[in-house]
Amino acid sequence: MKTLCPNLDREDGLETVLEVPIPEEIFTHKSGGTSSVWENMKSWMKPNCENKSSASMAAMFGGKNTEIQLLLGVVGAPLIPSPITSDTQPISRTIKDKNIEASMAKYIVKQYVAAVGGEHALNSVESMYAMGQMVKMKNMQMKGEMGGFVVWQKRPELWCLELVVSGYKISAGSDGKVAWRQTPWHHSHASRGPPRPLRRFLQGLDPRSTANLFSTSICIGEKTVDNEDCFILKMEAESSALRARSNGNVEIVRHTVWGYFSQRTGLLVQLEDSHLLKLKSTGNECIYWETNMESLIHDYRNVDGIQIAHSGKTRVSLIRFGEGPETRTRTQMEEVWQVEEMDFNVRGLSVDCFLPPSDIKMEQEKGEGECGGIVATNNAKLPFKIRSASFRISASKVAAVNMDDSCTSESDEDL
Repeated sequence: MKTLCPNLDREDGLETVLEVPIPEEIFTHKSGGTSSVWENMKSWMKPNCENKSSASMAAMFGGKNTEIQLLLGVVGAPLIPSPITSDTQPISRTIKDKNIEASMAKYIVKQYVAAVGGEHALNSVESMYAMGQMVKMKNMQMKGEMGGFVVWQKRPELWCLELVVSGYKISAGSDGKVAWRQTPWHHSHASRGPPRPLRRFLQGLDPRSTANLFSTSICIGEKTVDNEDCFILKMEAESSALRARSNGNVEIVRHTVWGYFSQRTGLLVQLEDSHLLKLKSTGNECIYWETNMESLIHDYRNVDGIQIAHSGKTRVSLIRFGEGPETRTRTQMEEVWQVEEMDFNVRGLSVDCFLPPSDIKMEQEKGEGECGGIVATNNAKLPFKIRSASFRISASKVAAVNMDDSCTSESDEDL
């Protein structure tokens, strides 16, 4: 992975340390030579100007911007349904006085904790860092894009992500009070409801949060996944959490997570979640969006006495329906990732490292009771010629993709 960017202005100048390392292969797959790739990187490394036009952004990033926007909006930094406590007690909760499904789930979670290294090892972790690469990130209209990511975490609700794919950089994080996201095509925006952990951590990077998440689950059966016989644990988001993420225009109908734990090793083999959104459309009609994510988790390795997954594949299915059978659409996406570096208890990682961007404007500060203008009715504001998207997703459809994770007054900020 490339960690340094050459000085393009002076040959004898010092190299720049990249915030997000870039895979070496990206330079062999890009046309125009290495110099052209570095020039593009230099462009997105500069701070985004408020008056930067959509035309200039399109010229910077090329013709595939719409597809990559949708891809990163859905796959880049999704959050899990509910907040996870940083307390260590849920791991050790008793399995007595519970129904059989809940008792079985707690027993399976205890086996998982033992398999990944034990409670003592997990409770000794105060912070973590991981760096990896996107071997492939694509939807059905793309050959596949490469990129890299860096994640930092101090607690489940205190985390930060930097991700770069094909020259696009997306940042996301949580300071324990608000979760936020920042992309090149719009300003920073905050998520509705209490801050929630990044889903990527539960893909084998944070066993303690995984155990705490499924500590309140139930066991619903067995299934063979990737040639492994697994127990299936199911966790439903509470209605209060769903209401906190909803508003007058968008209702989170449900959000469910399933964990598939190997009967042989006790490790998490697959993480699956599904959520359904209901959006108000014109008149009395409603549009529904269903997002299904399925992550296969591979290559567990020992890191300081804890088993950490170092590779995996995530498949996403995005379905839109509600206005009649002729408007039903389905978009499929895929991400293949692997972890290059992993470390625990990072020295000097303070809460100041997780502060949100300065341009975050919370709803409380605005005094708004609900998020206005969510469903796009005028696609003139939407960047990168979304109206001509090759996979037939119109302005209002694309604007709805990230309704779960953001609430802003501008429709183009919900991509």
